Amino acid sequence: MATKKKAVKKPAAKKPAAKKTAAKKPAAKKAVKKKRAPNPAFMKPMQISDALAKVVGNKPMPRTEVTKKLWAYIKKNKLQDSVNRRNINADDNLKAVFGGKKTVTMFEMTKLVNKHLS
Repeated sequence: MATKKKAVKKPAAKKPAAKKTAAKKPAAKKAVKKKRAPNPAFMKPMQISDALAKVVGNKPMPRTEVTKKLWAYIKKNKLQDSVNRRNINADDNLKAVFGGKKTVTMFEMTKLVNKHLS
C-alpha cells in the first residue's frame, strides 16, 4: 500500500522592495588621450656649479638630465645605502654637493642639488 506524502507548506518568499529607478544619464564620450607634454621649465638648460660639475659634467643641462646623471654616478660607485635604500652615502665629490653631509635621503638630495643649479 502506498502512503500519500503530506504536503509541507513552505514559508512565503518575501517580495523584493520596489526599486527606485534612477534616471539614466547619457553615456559620457571618452576623451581622446593626448600624449603628456613635458613642462618647459624642466627642459631649460641650467648652469651647473663647479662642485656638481665634478659629478655630472660642466655643460649646461636640464634638471632632469642632472638627476639622471647623478643617479648613474651613485649606482656606478655603489653609494646607495645597502640597508636603508633611501639613503645616499656621499663620497668626496658628493660631500661638496651635499653641503658636507655624509649621508642624505634621496628626497633631501634633490633639494641640495637644486642649490647648485642656476
